[in-house]
Amino acid sequence: MTKLTLPPKLLKMGLDSPKALVLHLPARYEDETELWPIDEALEQGRFTAVQTQGTVLACQVVFRPRRQLLVTIEDHTGLLHLRWLNFYPSQQKQMAIGTHLRVRGEIREGHLGPEMVHPNVKAVAAEAPLPKSLTPVYPTSAGVSQTVIRKAVGQALLHPSTQTFLADLLPPQFMTEFLPGENWYSLHQAIYYLHQPPADADTQALLERTHPAWRRVQFEELLAQQISLKRAHAARRERRAPQLLVKPKLAAKQTKGKTLEQQLLAVLPFQLTQAQLRVWAEIQTDLAQSFPMNRLLQGDVGSGKTVVAALAAARAIDQGLQATVMAPTEILAEQHYLKMREWFEPLGVQIAWLAGSLKTKEKKLAQAQIEGGTAQLIIGTHALIQEAVHFANLGLAVIDEQHRFGVRQRLEIQQRVGSETVYCHQLMMSATPIPRTLAMTYYADLDVSVIDELPPGRKPITTKLIKSSRRSEVIAGLQDWLQKGQQAYWVCPLIEESEVLQLQTAEESYAQLNHALPQFKVGLVHGRLKSAEKAAVMAAFKANKIQLLVATTVIEVGVDVPNAALMVIEHAERFGYAQIHQLRGRVGRGSTDSVCLLMYAEPLSLAAKERLQTLREVADGFEIAERDLSLRGPGELLGAKQSGDGMLRYVDLQRDAWLVELAQLAANRILHEHAHMVDQQLLRWLGSRTEFLKA
Repeated sequence: MTKLTLPPKLLKMGLDSPKALVLHLPARYEDETELWPIDEALEQGRFTAVQTQGTVLACQVVFRPRRQLLVTIEDHTGLLHLRWLNFYPSQQKQMAIGTHLRVRGEIREGHLGPEMVHPNVKAVAAEAPLPKSLTPVYPTSAGVSQTVIRKAVGQALLHPSTQTFLADLLPPQFMTEFLPGENWYSLHQAIYYLHQPPADADTQALLERTHPAWRRVQFEELLAQQISLKRAHAARRERRAPQLLVKPKLAAKQTKGKTLEQQLLAVLPFQLTQAQLRVWAEIQTDLAQSFPMNRLLQGDVGSGKTVVAALAAARAIDQGLQATVMAPTEILAEQHYLKMREWFEPLGVQIAWLAGSLKTKEKKLAQAQIEGGTAQLIIGTHALIQEAVHFANLGLAVIDEQHRFGVRQRLEIQQRVGSETVYCHQLMMSATPIPRTLAMTYYADLDVSVIDELPPGRKPITTKLIKSSRRSEVIAGLQDWLQKGQQAYWVCPLIEESEVLQLQTAEESYAQLNHALPQFKVGLVHGRLKSAEKAAVMAAFKANKIQLLVATTVIEVGVDVPNAALMVIEHAERFGYAQIHQLRGRVGRGSTDSVCLLMYAEPLSLAAKERLQTLREVADGFEIAERDLSLRGPGELLGAKQSGDGMLRYVDLQRDAWLVELAQLAANRILHEHAHMVDQQLLRWLGSRTEFLKA
């Protein structure tokens, strides 16, 4: 048996080889190893699935009130009804009168007596043997049955290549040496156990993925990931990057004896905080190295990351190199452009702006300035990583809100810059703090700086919950607020009417608020507006020509209007942790006490209720990030989902955090003492995904 012929539907799922099949592990299990007579099943199956069997007495299609299939089976102890609300004609034939069926499901009281709704059914002989192991239930996609997957996995486990593929690469003493108290399985034992656990297996431990068999698989996958990251870390130190030292290469008479960063600090209308000075010192140390910086600058909304990035850009420009700032949305990129232009243009720095909305002629002019080297500071969106863009001598790339870019996009700016032998320094920024477990697991090749202090004068934001039924009270309060000369945001989740989600929309709210507040100017901004229209509205809001801005989440990042100290978020139950935390960071930027009202519609789900209560009570971005990680998982927070590739398949970063630290230690040992097994370990668990761990 060397050739494994697989159905096309399995190939579409990526299950195209024995290796892929044996690593496609069950999501849960069903216990088909026990069989109860019908009378005992009626007692056992009230709160959990139970298996029984009997002969079909009746099989008919009934209309009560809708079309459904009703089957009655009996054994020597009693009767049981089976009901299907959706069914195929073939099912009716399968359960003809006189057929013997083995059925599994929960039992409830129906119109005719005890019944199972949509049970699992097999036509078998009365004396057919029971399976000796639990029945695996695999992750699947539409049109692919469990029967097809189970059969294919069973064949893969018997395939000659599987024995070799699952052979232990780690030395026998390795696992017990690291955790002597653990009952470690070999990899081969673990995989076979997870596909075919015995009837007496600890089903709770299997379901929670804490069973020793799961632990072995999780450890192996984490180990491969940590090895990959450590190799990337070492490889980066072998690359060449320009050393950006304090002494400028530009003529001293142009700068009056001062570096560009010194001039920048002199014109800033504020003093840097101690936290900003600390992280700038860390970045300076990196920029002075001969290998490329790969640093993540974290800081809560409004902590002052942009000015630190500007200092790094000044250091690169002082050396006669280019610097670029890339942001995920045009609004955020434009905010950077306006701020940087305000700071740098008076100092004689040539700035270029590149975004998708530019006309062809403007785009080509910006691209020519970038390629010719006349543009010293380049600011823009994804347009900066298009094929038509060629940097003359890029020394620094700043990527803001880095998690909003797909992993491939972050790799592109790494691969496209500089020449083949000289790389640029990279500074990534995020106002969404990375939880510690996530940083350990995905950012092992990333140095992290944290601005953990807000600039002086920033006021804490009071967050309040209010039911949407009190909307008229909110509007009345808003009127009082605007009459004091303050501005406000009104944020909505949708642009226009949706049949699926009947939510108050931005356009509807805009019309209603315009009518309710005729003495004030109300503006509307959303993602479908043209860039020029968006820019005009934002400029008018900043100049206080618009007092109330109705918006969708396009204002989530990058908007800085100190006079706007009130934010109302409609249907707050529809937003995630990070979104609301980012949105409310748009207020609290002036000297006025700031308020964020989370307006919600009832009834609330338990998850939404917990989320809103947490946001009301917690202002710490790191704690919110931990909650967000538990809710959404690492793929979304990292931008990995945009790559189309999953990251860790078997590990839960919160549940298995202790294994991450163990895998880090083990990876160091393997790289130093067992280097011959490294490539095999990476290929087995990561395949082509290793490149994503370098982003």
